[in-house]
Amino acid sequence: MKNILIGVTALLFTLSACAPSMDEPVNSETPSAPQPGGYAPSPSDLTLMRGEAYVDETTLLALESYPLQFTLVMAGSLPTPCHQLRVAVRAPDSENKILMDVYSVSASDAICVQVLEPFEVNIPLGSFPTGHYTVWVNGKQVSELDS
Repeated sequence: MKNILIGVTALLFTLSACAPSMDEPVNSETPSAPQPGGYAPSPSDLTLMRGEAYVDETTLLALESYPLQFTLVMAGSLPTPCHQLRVAVRAPDSENKILMDVYSVSASDAICVQVLEPFEVNIPLGSFPTGHYTVWVNGKQVSELDS
């Protein structure tokens, strides 16, 4: 029995190491840079149809680090399971606004079941120079932070 447990544990560990990460960081300095397995826009998106992403909840996390690192947790839905989430994060502007564009992309000829696809993602925002910042998602202020 002990050997079976060790074998199953080793198998699960190996499989989890091969799984793609769902929380790839989005580089806030170059929002258009593609990130493998992540949510940043990529050049291949030009061949896809842009759609909505419905953001229902956001939570800003300040990680215990030096300098402080911030992560935005977002939960919501995509229009169908065929849509892929995209998040473009811009560096803070002159008013210390961190603007995020959250949307979906899908193939225009995709045939998909018409049901909302829930998502919950962690979007690393990084660290910022000392100051007060506001975080905006699709034109709506969702949080504030002090760095």
